[in-house]
Formats: sequence, structure tokens, C-alpha cells
Amino acid sequence: MSGKIRPSLWYHGDAEAAARFYVSLFPDSRIDRVVHALTDTPVGPKGSVLVVEFTLAGQPYMALNGGPEFRFTEAVSLQILAEDQAETDRLWNALTADGGAESMCGWCKDRWGLTWQVTPRRLMELNTDPDPQRARRAMQAMMGMRKIDIATLERAANAS
Repeated sequence: MSGKIRPSLWYHGDAEAAARFYVSLFPDSRIDRVVHALTDTPVGPKGSVLVVEFTLAGQPYMALNGGPEFRFTEAVSLQILAEDQAETDRLWNALTADGGAESMCGWCKDRWGLTWQVTPRRLMELNTDPDPQRARRAMQAMMGMRKIDIATLERAANAS
């Protein structure tokens, strides 16, 4: 295990499917280890997947098949800094597919209920523009969006 802090994500029987999906989305991502239960557990029989250690965009994570007791909430989310509109669209579409859900301002949930922020770098630049009026107009435009549309943000920021 690299690093001292590794986020641990709790699933109900589908930790491996979730981890495999996530690593398919980002470069520098991989499944590092799948740990199978050595005995029957409250959440699965002997031999079932208990833990999946994976690397997502260079960051280590752990997915645990912990059972139905705990579910994800919006109190914790994973932010993706997308390079451009194409990457924003690709990730948004993948994360909201197959039971995922759109939310506001670039937030969405994947099919397992994990919340993501698909945030184009340009949004961050516009929201911190030295001209407070440009930043305000970009922020106002973002507030009405689900998936972030960079061209619409640019038009709003440049409006007078």
C-alpha cells in the first residue's frame, strides 16, 4: 500500500464491479489486489470478494463489500478535474449511465450511489477570474446547469 491515507468505499456485494468500472474511466488506474473471504462472513460466503484494492488516477483506494447497512451520501464526493468538454461529456455520460443520476452544478451519482463532481478546469479558472463580474457571471451560469457546458460558461463570463 502506498501513501498513509487511502479512501475506503463501502459496497453491498459489488465492490469489484464498481472498482473495475472506475479504473476503466481514468488513465493511471488499475486493480491492485482482490481479497477473497477466507471463511463465511455476514456479507458473503467463503471465497466471495471481500476487498478490492485499486488505484484511480494514481490515488490508492479500497472497495469493501461491507453489506447493506451503510450507503453513500452527498456529504462525500470525488471531484474530477476534466481537461475539456470532451472529457467532461465522456465522464458525465459514463457515470450517469445504467442507473446513475444527474444533479446540479456538475454533480452526479454513479449506479452505486457514489457522488462525483465532474468539474472542467476552465470552470475553476472562470470562477476565480480576477474580474469579479466575469467570475460572478460564470458562477450564475453554472448554477443553472447539470452537466457543465464550458462554451455556455465562456459566453456568460464574456457578456456585458
